[in-house]
Amino acid sequence: MAASTSPNFSTSLHKNTPKTNYPSSLGNKSLHTKLGFSFPVPFNKSICVKPCGTAKYDEVVVDEELDKIRRLQNGSDVRGVALEGEKGRTVDLTPPAVEAISESFGEWVINGLEKERGNPVENVSVSLGRDPRISGSKLSVAVFAGLARAGCMVFDMGLATTPACFMSTLLPPFFYDASIMMTASHLPYTRNGLKFFTKRGGLTSLEVEEICDKAARKYANRFAKVSTMLNVLPTRVDFMSTYAKHLREIIKERINHPLHYDTPLQGFQIIVNAGNGSGGFFTWDVLDKLGADTFGSLHLNPDGMFPNHIPNPEDKTAMALTRAAVLDNTADLGIVFDTDVDRSGVVDNKGNPINGDKLIALMSAIVLREHPGSAIVTDARTSMGLTRFITDKGGHHCLYRVGYRNVIDKGVQLNKDGIETHLMMETSGHGALKENHFLDDGAYMVVKIIIEMVRMKLAGSDEGIGSLIKDLEEPCESVELRINIISEPRLAKAKGSEAIETFRNYIEEGRLKGWELDSCGDCWVSEGCLIDTNDTPTPIDAHMYRAKVSNDEHGEHGWVHMRQSIHNPNIAVNLQSSIHGGCLSMARAFRDEFLKSSGVDTFLDITQIDKFVENGPLA
Repeated sequence: MAASTSPNFSTSLHKNTPKTNYPSSLGNKSLHTKLGFSFPVPFNKSICVKPCGTAKYDEVVVDEELDKIRRLQNGSDVRGVALEGEKGRTVDLTPPAVEAISESFGEWVINGLEKERGNPVENVSVSLGRDPRISGSKLSVAVFAGLARAGCMVFDMGLATTPACFMSTLLPPFFYDASIMMTASHLPYTRNGLKFFTKRGGLTSLEVEEICDKAARKYANRFAKVSTMLNVLPTRVDFMSTYAKHLREIIKERINHPLHYDTPLQGFQIIVNAGNGSGGFFTWDVLDKLGADTFGSLHLNPDGMFPNHIPNPEDKTAMALTRAAVLDNTADLGIVFDTDVDRSGVVDNKGNPINGDKLIALMSAIVLREHPGSAIVTDARTSMGLTRFITDKGGHHCLYRVGYRNVIDKGVQLNKDGIETHLMMETSGHGALKENHFLDDGAYMVVKIIIEMVRMKLAGSDEGIGSLIKDLEEPCESVELRINIISEPRLAKAKGSEAIETFRNYIEEGRLKGWELDSCGDCWVSEGCLIDTNDTPTPIDAHMYRAKVSNDEHGEHGWVHMRQSIHNPNIAVNLQSSIHGGCLSMARAFRDEFLKSSGVDTFLDITQIDKFVENGPLA
């Protein structure tokens, strides 16, 4: 029995045709999207949001105006506050800002294609997808306007997922030159953001910085901070049906069921918790059509207010509700998606949540069966137990910088350097596979798990996918603490870098006894899992170091990871120990022998560290 019926995707499928004018016979109608918003549009006229003036770029511009755009960069994404409602935060992701960034992206795409092809290009196509956030309608118009100003053909995918946006550049008959996904992932409904793709994948932090810098100058030099005129309506397309079919075909081909090829999930009950994000399609357009029973699935309807819980596979409420649904329905598998479906987590048939290190271990077990000896890249917050798990299965574990883009790009580079690397995963749930274009796709990750689950059943095993990680050793203790940076916002990044570099120097100088900067050796990563020592080192987007900790009694028993946040003016400190009391002793040494001894506590608020040291885990 299906949990839901498919929504009515009423938009027609358009190919990459020249700019299209809608027929005037339609008259004054409302343009509706899958998100449920509408705005009255006379189809025989252009959308006019208000014209804007421009100034010559050689005029003097105010640094504050430039910073308004530059501060929106969030690593390889753009993120900001799109709606009022957050205490202490003002709206900064405005339609004019989004228009300037989108225009700069469009120009960046065109310039890149012209350099690649050696001649001027025409009809450059860019698609836009979005999650169900309530600010999406207003900001979408700004994206369309910006891309149109750049000279791009614009295609509106409506409600979509981040992986689908990238795949719209690769799958026929679409083959768009680039794509933008409007989402702020698991952040509150007041936030929104942009993710950028070309046919080669997601943009790097440096590429997004270049785009934002150019957008900042556009924004600062415009007299009127209002949006422009949209002369041609975007072409509406239904790409999600094509993407869902793509996933279905992968499942059918790889399971190759001996009795029912077209419905290989017949006899399996699978619970999906979409968290009111964009992931509901996976239930009705993938699982249901493959014969699965999805009764008991949760929060499939898109709702940009996210009324039930944060759409996040790391969220305890999301996992607990999914676990309960799996047990109540004696289901074979539970799935939790984040808002834009580039991350996922699962619950096995016994109700055990599988996310974080456990999900990385599960995917490693599957990948290493298919590709023995493969390297697995993760961020440097994973456990020593995970390293042993991967090593025991014949793999090699490369610890690298925090940040899903960093982890994925490291895997791409290792493959170029001749080190076979088939899986790159961050503890947050972002996971990419070499076989899937190095794309972090939560739905594809789940597809891999479902295929393995069915294969195990066909081989006579009733244990479920959880049995694949029964040998994973979990850490005895794990703690994350935050240190706020006390400075003006514009100086916070420099102050954070200063504190973290001081941490590195203290360890290298031997001032913290038994502490040593970590490395993984064969992957050419050293100095706290941050520095590339090969011939093409990747630029550092945020400072961070991991130190392994040893003593005479227990040997190596834990690690401390200090990293600069790219989201907020603070520093995250992760501690993990294989012995009881290990995190407390490491935190005490970190505070007394580094923070206070070095003097960095004069511009850092170490209240959380103090509370943990004085009160332990109860803090």
